[in-house]
Amino acid sequence: MLDLPFLPFCTLLGGLGLTCVAFTAAWCQHWRGGFSWDGSASTFNWHPVLMVAGLVVTYGAAALVYRLPPSWRGPKLPWKVLHGVLALVAFGLAVLGLVAVFHFHNTQGTPNMYSLHSWVGLVTVLLFSCQWVAGFGTFLLPWAPTWLRVLYKPLHVFFGSTILMLSVVSCVSGINEKLFFSL
Repeated sequence: MLDLPFLPFCTLLGGLGLTCVAFTAAWCQHWRGGFSWDGSASTFNWHPVLMVAGLVVTYGAAALVYRLPPSWRGPKLPWKVLHGVLALVAFGLAVLGLVAVFHFHNTQGTPNMYSLHSWVGLVTVLLFSCQWVAGFGTFLLPWAPTWLRVLYKPLHVFFGSTILMLSVVSCVSGINEKLFFSL
């Protein structure tokens, strides 16, 4: 495996993440009719941008920021707080993305939750919210005993990776669904 230095690798991934958000926003702005919040198709365009920015890019950054290189020394609390804050920002963006798509569907009279993308995406957001609450309660609040932290840590890591993969699956299935309806 390549032994890339940590900071340049983070910079590269951050740049790729911003590029993904920029391309998604450009796609929605120039080829999908722009953005609005009036219930039209332009309202829907907030959904892919916010979901990519939240559950793929920001959540990916939250996962990455806590993977400190072993050579770094110092307290972990600032990194835990940053990890939690980035995850909370990702959750906020995802909720706004869900509000946009439900607002669009309800205004247009389109049924909600009619596709595999819808269900995978909703399960992803629900698992993500449970993961954030459990992680906050276990790792950031001082009341959790050490044995509980040790017991929960592998589950937190496993579900964190799983939720990130589900986010990407939701993204790809949403793009395929949009292309299917457009063609």
